[in-house]
Amino acid sequence: MNATILVLGLAAAVAAAVRSTWSPCGQSMLSQLTPVGEASRGYRYRTTAAWFVIGALVGGATLGGVMAVLAAAVDAGVLGFAPPFCKRQVNEYWLGRYRAWVYGSGFGWQIGTGVTTYIMTAAVFLAAALGALTGGPVAALAVGVCFGLVRGLAVLLTARLHSTAELFALHRRFDALGEPVRRAVIGVQLAVAVIAVGAARGLVAAAIALAVLAGAGLVLWAARRRVPRAITA
Repeated sequence: MNATILVLGLAAAVAAAVRSTWSPCGQSMLSQLTPVGEASRGYRYRTTAAWFVIGALVGGATLGGVMAVLAAAVDAGVLGFAPPFCKRQVNEYWLGRYRAWVYGSGFGWQIGTGVTTYIMTAAVFLAAALGALTGGPVAALAVGVCFGLVRGLAVLLTARLHSTAELFALHRRFDALGEPVRRAVIGVQLAVAVIAVGAARGLVAAAIALAVLAGAGLVLWAARRRVPRAITA
């Protein structure tokens, strides 16, 4: 059972990290930490990006450490935690105030923890809960590090950009993918829920859960079809 929860936790962590890239912080990083931007500040993009990924990894490990404590609490029979919804942006004034390794690792850590800036999806909490429910500190740590790594690697989307026009083009494509990614992450969460029910209650319960989820999805789809789309200029 622990192995199943670990796999589900890793899946939720990847989905949460991918979707979280569409947060204001995630988009800000893609606007600021670019080869052109770092060159203008007198730093090498590769160095800053490396610090960002390292910071995100440490942030993910911090999240994993918290989950490890929760896992130990679960293992001891103590249950009860509620991560707060946090709506804040990283401080962009750091870019002109500190060295690249400071703002690179600092931004990366905040992004990698998953709960210190904008939380874009409940999958963040799902990953944390599954990490805690593994009942093993190492497994919980692995879930957190996985989340932080995926979030940190997002900065490499700007690695080949060398002009403002290329940056704008990237953000247009990025914005266009926001809704498809949101739907895909919802699908991942539903799949995780079905598999978790199946692991806990058996195939019959999983089939029932799948039918309920499918019915709910159809209802939401039908309701959306009936709502006229706003006309934009």
